[in-house]
Formats: sequence, structure tokens, C-alpha cells
Amino acid sequence: MADITRDVLIVGAGAAGTTAANELRKAGLSVVVLEARDRVGGRLWTDVIDGAMLEIGGQWVSPDQDALIETIDELGLETFSRYREGDSVYVGPDGTLHRFTGEMFPVSAETEKVIAEITERLDAMVAEIDPDRPYAHPKAAEWDSITWDAWLRQQTDDDEAVRNLAFATGSAMLTKPTHAFSLLQSLLMAASAGSYSHLVDADFILDKRVVGGLQQVPLLLAERLGDDVLLNQPVRTLEWDDPSTGSGAGVTATTDSLTVRARYAILAHAPVLYDRISFVPSLPRRQHQMHQHLSMGFVIKVHAVYDRPFWREQGLSGTAFSPYELSHEAYDNTNHGDERGTLVGFVSDQNADDVFELSAEERKERILESLSHYYGPEAKNPVVYYESDWGTEEWTRGAYAASFDMGGLHRYGKDLRTPVGPIHFACSDLAGAGYQHVDGAIRMGRLAAAQILEADRGDDTAADDAPELVVAEV
Repeated sequence: MADITRDVLIVGAGAAGTTAANELRKAGLSVVVLEARDRVGGRLWTDVIDGAMLEIGGQWVSPDQDALIETIDELGLETFSRYREGDSVYVGPDGTLHRFTGEMFPVSAETEKVIAEITERLDAMVAEIDPDRPYAHPKAAEWDSITWDAWLRQQTDDDEAVRNLAFATGSAMLTKPTHAFSLLQSLLMAASAGSYSHLVDADFILDKRVVGGLQQVPLLLAERLGDDVLLNQPVRTLEWDDPSTGSGAGVTATTDSLTVRARYAILAHAPVLYDRISFVPSLPRRQHQMHQHLSMGFVIKVHAVYDRPFWREQGLSGTAFSPYELSHEAYDNTNHGDERGTLVGFVSDQNADDVFELSAEERKERILESLSHYYGPEAKNPVVYYESDWGTEEWTRGAYAASFDMGGLHRYGKDLRTPVGPIHFACSDLAGAGYQHVDGAIRMGRLAAAQILEADRGDDTAADDAPELVVAEV
């Protein structure tokens, strides 16, 4: 078994891990990145399926995502705007298709008024939330004790208004049923984007894409690390020294073929995978409890490629919404410079569970039927069809990211990023700003690197006979 020694071990070669590794290398520390998969990128993955380039994982860049935009610019990547010329479409509770422009769905005047009033109320609440410290709000316990659905239904008995308000953070973002997470978790999701209004504005939250795919961000960052990125290396055991014992601090990781010794470690992967590693000694009780209250959502990202973007001929932008449809939202996802047209649709939470009870052919038929309700019968006949099913990915187990169950956020949120001895944590699931997005992953990668550099300065100034690790907490 090969033996490697570095200053810092990073587990996970996604955007967070490769960002942290580069930050540490710039500061003069040696690193190694161990990735369980056979590729770099984590939940970013661009692949060619039946001749079509598809972004199987994350793909969009919004104007508030400063960390991601800085990284894209620094790497020399180009972006292009999502196609949005023409009308959007909305399918109402009676199945009727409505064309519209602007942000507000074409609902009745009464329902529109209710949506606007509650949105204003939510924006005011979100403005009080610090996305890095949602648990610190005076009403955190109260807001974490009521479900998102129940709170909305306390505000109004207009079911269409509730459904349209609910799915922005439910089906569309947290990808869990709205009765399964709290009002506080929903407010955090909105605060991470700046406001609730931002989340319901598709032109804001889904603004641009990267030419050639967003996976290029971690791929180019990994290129800079060269041979210090090792694939197919799932960490089986992580031994660590608790600095409180006075024995110093450090980690020893073992994979099936490697032993890595380092002074620090960063776990740069989804928290639902922490239990895939055997920690010696065990993590503290607090972490054990916290990790049991985090779970992934589930969404199927559906890619349908056509010989041309036929919906544009109808004066449609490709943007479509309906809380009553199997595919609750869909967009023009045509690649830059591609003559073909691509639609991307999403099937989320309970609907996603249900369609996986069907055969692959029946599932495809049901999903394309739903898309045809937005775009017409031509949507039923793509030349390429593919479903991104992250729930079957061994090293992801859901999408888009992990969130707390009821009551978990105010109870455990302050411990999400707190280092355990020499072990630090970084991924989009732990972010405040940019939560669940690549922007958040980059922010967390930078933060973990900064924590280690601060701790390392503490080591350098400590007496030789008292090498106590100074841990920076968030």
C-alpha cells in the first residue's frame, strides 16, 4: 500500500474541494485530493449522450453569485445567457395553458393579490435572516417548528396561491415535499439568494450558463493540482488525533490502496456521505446527532433534445411552470451555438418517487406527455432523451443538496461548519450565501482553507513542546 504525506488531505474533488486545495497550495501548503468517483466534479458533470452534450448536474450562474463569477472569470471561461425571448407558459389547476410575460403567473386577480402580499411578507422575513446564522434569529425555534406548507396555509385558503408560493423552495430548490421541511429552512433557502423574490424570478436565478459546461470549473482547478488529485480513492477510515488530549493533531486516511498522513483534513463532499467513513476515534456526539437530521432531496433532471428549438417558432421562450404538472418547471436549455433545441424539465420529490415505480418507457412517456402540455405534441418526439437520476449515484444519493428535517436547523445549524480537531468541512450544503449552488461550494472551500491557514499560523507560533491546534470556528 502506497504511503503519502501532505500538509492537508481533501476528500472530494468537486468545486469545494478543488477550490480549497488551490487556496492552500497558493499559501505554500502541500495537498492531496482523494476522490471516490472516477471523475472530477462531484455534482457537476457534463457528458455527451447519444451525440448531445448535456449538463447532467448543476449548470446555472446567477448575478448574485460573486464567488462563482470571480472563479469563472479567473479561469478564462465564457458564459452565455439562457434563451428567454417570447412568452412563458403556465398550466393552471383546470389544465388550461396560459401564455404570459413577466414574473407573475397568469392567475386570477384575487390569487395574484394574495401571492403578491405573501411574497412581500416573505421578503421582509428573509431580510431579517443572516444566511450564515439562520439559527440566531429570535424566532428561529418557532419558524423551525412549523412546516412550510402549514405556514402558507395559515396565511391564506387560496390553494392555487399556496401551490405557486410553495414550489419555489419546495419542488424547485429543496426538492422535498413542502410538509417535510420547516418555514425556517425555506427562509434560509431564500436568504441564500438574497430574497424570496429572487427565487421566484427565473430570469435572475437561472441567468447564464458556461460555454462547454459548468463542470469545467472543478476540472480546470484540478488541472492546476496535477498529480495531487487521485481518482477512484474512496476513504474508508480516517484516524485523527484530538488536540485536547495534548498529543498534537493530525489525520491518517486509508483507501483501498493508499495511506495518507496529513496535519489537517477537509471533508469536501455532501454530509450524507460522512457515515461512509469510519472515524477513529468516533466523531463527537453532537456531529453524530446532527448528521442524522440531514437528508438529500430528490429531483429528476430531464433532458430532451430536438432537431430544432421548435417552441421558438411558436413565440415561446421555453420557460414553463405549473405546480399541477408532473414536470413542475421546464426551460430552453439549448447549448451555445447548437442548431438543435434542448428542453430541460424537472420532476421532483413525491412525483419523482412515483415515476420510478414505472418502467423506463412508461416513465419517459409520462414525462414527455407533461412537457407536451407546455409545448405541444412535438415535445413528445425528442431525438435524444436522458434522465439525470442522482438518487442512484453511490457518492451523491440525491439532489440537489442536503437540508435539515423539521426542527433540525435551529437545533444543529451552528455546528454545521465547526471543525472537529484537525477535520474541517466544506460543501455547498453547508453554505449560507450560495446554499446548494456551486457559488456556495466555492465559498465553503475558501472558508475551510482560511480556517486551516489560521490554525496553521497558530501551530507555527506555538511552543515546540505544546503543539496545540488552534481551531477557528464559524
